[in-house]
Amino acid sequence: MHGSIMKQQLSELFHRRYACHAFEPGRAVAGADLEFILEAGRLSPSSFGLEHWKFLVVQSPELKQALQAACFQQQQVGSAGAVIVILAKLAELQPDSSYVRKLMEREYPAEQRAQALDNYRSFHAATDVRAWSVSQCHIAAANMMLAATAVGLDSCAIGGFLPDQVKQILDIDPAQYEVALILPVGHCAEKPHEKRRLPLAELVEYR
Repeated sequence: MHGSIMKQQLSELFHRRYACHAFEPGRAVAGADLEFILEAGRLSPSSFGLEHWKFLVVQSPELKQALQAACFQQQQVGSAGAVIVILAKLAELQPDSSYVRKLMEREYPAEQRAQALDNYRSFHAATDVRAWSVSQCHIAAANMMLAATAVGLDSCAIGGFLPDQVKQILDIDPAQYEVALILPVGHCAEKPHEKRRLPLAELVEYR
């Protein structure tokens, strides 16, 4: 019975989540709710367990307006109660970095660690690390948007932005991080429309 209730609640959250394009300006996000959303991101899964993300929480009206300009003037950025800028780690993902070694020690028993590091080194050399790190951050973003819905807030995943401008506004070192996604969060000022998605029959193929 408990499992059925959880399944129903989760389904309701998926159906209720809405990409808000206009937030109630000046309405703040409660600190406890913001922390809950950030915790959902922190607890997200990641490739090799490397937790590719860093979260910058922007609440300053001036910075939000500057970010809005760097996001092609999408008004939800400037009007949101808080804007979470999700950064994808770059330099720390180097195979011999202290960061990778620390997390590998946490993830793998001593007898497996050397092989895991060798596997990671080969993977890193053959991979577009920037794109890979950004894609991992999108996993965290999805969980954060669902968490926002669970506490009665709305969000909107912003992938349309000028990365160099965002980095300049927030003083982000481009060697250390890439901007993965910008996530405004707050109280929506518009009425959500009915969820519109393609049916499973058009999306799923069983083999």
